[in-house]
Amino acid sequence: MFSIEHEFELPKGYVDKEGNLHRQGVMRLATAADEIFPMRDPRVQNLPAYLIVILLSRVVVKLGKLSEINPGVIEGLFAEDLAYLQDLYNRINGLAPQRVAVHCPHCGQTFDTEVPYLGGS
Repeated sequence: MFSIEHEFELPKGYVDKEGNLHRQGVMRLATAADEIFPMRDPRVQNLPAYLIVILLSRVVVKLGKLSEINPGVIEGLFAEDLAYLQDLYNRINGLAPQRVAVHCPHCGQTFDTEVPYLGGS
């Protein structure tokens, strides 16, 4: 079944101004606009690495009990959580190769290898 939204749990979690920890969230699939519009943002034009902050603030639709996910929230994530969300973004949007276990019929060994994303759920 095709899913537009994907639940996640951050490894560490976002700590808001009141000290509340937010770990459970939802990320939706990215649209073309999500990838294009941030390129016009002056923060991205001045610092291309800021692109992921804008992208994630657009596609993370829920994080704990926060009422709004904006670039400030993404900036406040711990580095491990930012890396986790980047990886999730790439996986659910088909931008990362998949790893599968394969079995060699000649030597009998099983090993992991990357295969290109072929679509699907």
